[in-house]
Amino acid sequence: MRRRGGGGSAPRLPLLLLALAVAVAACWAGRADGHGAHPLSRISIHRARVALDASAAVRASPDLLGSRGEDTAWVTVEFKIPRASDGDWIGVFSPSNFNASTCPGSHGSGPGPAICSAPIKYQFANYSSAYNKSGKGALRFQLINQRQDFSLALFTGGLSNPTLVAVSNRIAFANPKAPVYPRLALGKTWNEMTVTWTSGYGTSEAHPFVQWGMKGSSPVHAPADTVTFGRESLCGEPARSVGWRDPGFIHTAFLKNLSPEKEYYYRIGHMLHDGKVIWGKPKSFRAPPYPGQKSLQRVVIFGDMGKDERDGSNEYQNYQPASLNTTDALIRDLDNTDMVFHIGDISYANGYLSQWDQFTQQVEPITSRVPYMLASGNHERDFPNSGSLYNGTDSGGECGVPAEAMYYAPTEKRDNYWYAMDYGMFRFCVADSEHDWREGTEQYRFLDRCLGSVDRARQPWLVFIAHRVLGYSSGFFYGYDGAFAEPMARRSLEGLWRRHRVDVAFYGHVHQYERTCAVYQERCVPDGRGTVHVVVGGGGSHLSNFTAVAPPWSVYREMDYGFGKLTASDARSLQFEYSRSSDGKVYDSFTLHRD
Repeated sequence: MRRRGGGGSAPRLPLLLLALAVAVAACWAGRADGHGAHPLSRISIHRARVALDASAAVRASPDLLGSRGEDTAWVTVEFKIPRASDGDWIGVFSPSNFNASTCPGSHGSGPGPAICSAPIKYQFANYSSAYNKSGKGALRFQLINQRQDFSLALFTGGLSNPTLVAVSNRIAFANPKAPVYPRLALGKTWNEMTVTWTSGYGTSEAHPFVQWGMKGSSPVHAPADTVTFGRESLCGEPARSVGWRDPGFIHTAFLKNLSPEKEYYYRIGHMLHDGKVIWGKPKSFRAPPYPGQKSLQRVVIFGDMGKDERDGSNEYQNYQPASLNTTDALIRDLDNTDMVFHIGDISYANGYLSQWDQFTQQVEPITSRVPYMLASGNHERDFPNSGSLYNGTDSGGECGVPAEAMYYAPTEKRDNYWYAMDYGMFRFCVADSEHDWREGTEQYRFLDRCLGSVDRARQPWLVFIAHRVLGYSSGFFYGYDGAFAEPMARRSLEGLWRRHRVDVAFYGHVHQYERTCAVYQERCVPDGRGTVHVVVGGGGSHLSNFTAVAPPWSVYREMDYGFGKLTASDARSLQFEYSRSSDGKVYDSFTLHRD
């Protein structure tokens, strides 16, 4: 995969507006109190010293994980040190041999740092009761299969001046290369489903494929394409230095000519050269409806979820505090869900590539059963001089490469993350807010075609999606200067929404929930003459404030975690419900009607 380049000729937002947006964003995102900083970035791993202490020790058990094919395992870590302190911490490293004299991808002269990579996760040693008094403790970590072995390390000196004093024994999964974490997505035609997964098997070692078929029929095999990317494909720090971790191999198979709304089973696999097949777990999905088909169709939409740790590791405390709540709520309601849109700010890896594996494992119960469609956000794409519209550093040097490799989307060009999608009575037009969307650009022309080419007699419900708020939001960041949206957004796009009669527009980016009336040019108008704009950015990351006074077009707003669901069963009405992640109950809803 190619490295992101210098930005082309796309026009930039006026510098004054962009500077203001960046300055306010720092305040709005909570960076002043630390909530906007990636927890792994708080570890000054480049400063780490190695001072192994013979009287300190770390022991991890069991040594062998996943002996029955499990993708996750619990590990108990016992440790001791002569003089305990509050700043001592245990880090999980993979591969197990993480010590090195220099770090590839680092810059500057000298011998380089003593440790090359940040840990996958960590816990403070004093999470174990009586550690500070006795210098002995035990903690439990949940590990996932990430293609390489692990070791656990004991550090003193806190996160800012870490000193390595002891390293555990090596532990590993029985088959670290096993195919894991299948992810469904709709293809470029309505009757195509794609299956993407990760493994440690390159094409020189094994042939990747999906065994699949309709329930009750004989299975067939679909070959899979394979991609990977190297450190040089990324565009900045920390992704190219302490955040780097080999992504393994990402495979995608295309299951074609599906019958609408039929149940299919599938299983990912790799055939080795000796004929042996390494299988993933059996899964199933329901094929999508054909364009215009009238049936019960339920689509969940949210943004800005990220990931969290079930073992209590503190790395994501106050960063994505509700990520697991949202994930678990979606899993509980999966029988009532046909498709999911995660509209930007996906894993919040921010250049720490191990976190993409962690995220794919967390959402696997969802992604292996229903299509999981993405939009691109600032935490996937933005980095200075990389071709993105905004020059922030939120992607941590990823510049879209991991997101585009890990999850399939039916885009025409890999780095232009905009696409059209038909699903029964719906037409979804997904914008890429991180590339220029203003009038006269390639993306604007695409959006005009996408919104204008649908037969509304067959597909009455037209939905616009973007990560950043291109419509309306009274979040503090957007209300600060009175624009209530990205600068110049409505000036460029509101005419399109009005001309093509867009029913609903969804956004993330602002970590809260808000719904407008049907609005045009900041005025509430009758249904059919304006668009309802909905912010569903409370997927899990730290919450954002509203303006003190709600604008007249803001109907409902809530500073809480949650997700939305569209439900259509005919051409006459479209229902939307907003549910909180904490309990799954509906707290806001509206219905659009058609004659």
